[in-house]
Amino acid sequence: MIIVSDTSPINNLAAINYLHLLNQLYGTVFIPEAVYRELIDPNFIVAGATEVQTFDWIQTRSISDRTLVKALSNELDIGEAEAIALAIEMKADQVLIDERRGRLVASRLNLSYTGILGILVEAKNKGLIAEVKPLLDALINEAGFWVAEPLYNSVLQLVNEMGLP
Repeated sequence: MIIVSDTSPINNLAAINYLHLLNQLYGTVFIPEAVYRELIDPNFIVAGATEVQTFDWIQTRSISDRTLVKALSNELDIGEAEAIALAIEMKADQVLIDERRGRLVASRLNLSYTGILGILVEAKNKGLIAEVKPLLDALINEAGFWVAEPLYNSVLQLVNEMGLP
């Protein structure tokens, strides 16, 4: 399975110490150079910076089609544009992307995608985590990840955690 990730899933899962879920679910995760640069920017230290430099299951790849990246950059930030371009080049099974515009573009280009909420649901379904709610709350409270209340509730309903305190 070929998985390409944008910055957000790596950064947010690292912020709550659950980056290992990506490895457990997908094995190797590929990131484009722009995502690598966003994560290791010395002027803006973020969660995941050390991990992308040290975990051998996160692999950085160059993009050949700079024209596609340039075209996608008209709509998306460079990390998202390169993640989508890399997913196309590698014929990825899935791109991990959270931002709405990035997901719309991925969909338009017939790419399968999921975001951090889908990753948590999949992790619970595969028995890698016992509950989604504590991780969802940690993402919101510790990582500053924004989730609309209806989406929050529908995710918890999907994993049968609606009645939990």
